[in-house]
Amino acid sequence: MHEFVRSKGWYEANSKRPQTPRNLAISLTLEAAEVLEHLQWRDEIVDQTEWQGELADVLLYLLQLADTTNVNLVEAVHAKLRKNANRVWDEPAQ
Repeated sequence: MHEFVRSKGWYEANSKRPQTPRNLAISLTLEAAEVLEHLQWRDEIVDQTEWQGELADVLLYLLQLADTTNVNLVEAVHAKLRKNANRVWDEPAQ
């Protein structure tokens, strides 16, 4: 991922696509919206190749955002799972 971004010059100070946390978060959100477009007005995936590409885009932006903000995603996921283990989302019916 970093090799690709560097090869495009996007890590350079004068880049037209600066890879800042803000810009990466925006790009992540836009790519996630493109995932939703594949399910708009239908319940199944029509083009598996396009679907896979959109999911890959989301993952790549997430990985880059985590890396550029010094977040270890594996550790963050484990911590979140531990925290969620004790949460209750649905209260029992009265």
